[in-house]
Amino acid sequence: MSQLAHSEFGKLKTVFIKKASAAFINEEHINQHWESLNFLGKPDMNKALGEYDAFENILKEYGAEILYFPEDASVNMDSIYCRDAAIATSHGMIICNMGKEGRINEPAAQARVYAQQGIPVLGSIITPGTLEGGDLAWLDATTLAVGNTYRTNQAGMQQLKELLHPLGVQVITADMPHYKGPSDVFHLMSVLSPVDKNLAVVYSPLMPIVFRNLLIARGFELVEVPDQEFDSMGCNVLALAPRVCLMVKGNPITKSRLEAAGCKVIEYEGAEISVKGGGGPTCLTRPVMRS
Repeated sequence: MSQLAHSEFGKLKTVFIKKASAAFINEEHINQHWESLNFLGKPDMNKALGEYDAFENILKEYGAEILYFPEDASVNMDSIYCRDAAIATSHGMIICNMGKEGRINEPAAQARVYAQQGIPVLGSIITPGTLEGGDLAWLDATTLAVGNTYRTNQAGMQQLKELLHPLGVQVITADMPHYKGPSDVFHLMSVLSPVDKNLAVVYSPLMPIVFRNLLIARGFELVEVPDQEFDSMGCNVLALAPRVCLMVKGNPITKSRLEAAGCKVIEYEGAEISVKGGGGPTCLTRPVMRS
């Protein structure tokens, strides 16, 4: 692995995903768990399978090598949002420690797969530290932004800093607001998606002022998501390559603003696999390597 792992916007080269069939299992499993996991609505299994196939095909079309997390009885529906349980670095994966109790087994499940694939592990976040991948975004190869949220705490961020310092990586913290409270899925990447070295999609009303100013000082142009497109995941944008953006269908203003900034925008239907579970295209993918 190399510093090509330290990017949110290089061309997607190798990526793990977990198919809806492996995470949602079947209608009975969905009926049993969706409410306790705080999904906004009950996913329709057949529609979810169709949405996921289309999503996966877009990743394949853009040349990504796709690796798969398998069905695992120790984890639940949230495991479809596979970004959250680990972080890719130039010296291997960092295994997270989840802030949401219903997801506590996901890091160990992913670690087993990395071992099977021969992918090295740099280290693990351990209790009392919590850290979730949705709170982390590379600004460049040596700068990682981390949200201080209900899912990622001070102890977790300190452990992360200790793991990354020897690699020459600076960790910048963003103290995030309460918003809807501990039960909500509110990560740093809920309000920030870097899509090129100097372009990021943001939802400014929920951004810390100091952090937003830092992005501007670092030369980022900000594509602002309007209020009416925040809940429909307008701010959750996956770069398949620099300024090649994948986003949930239903955010036309954000899409047009991205296009005005010189981006190509690809949309996918995500009502079942993204909106109901609060996880957009960045959440559905665990990139390992970009180029």
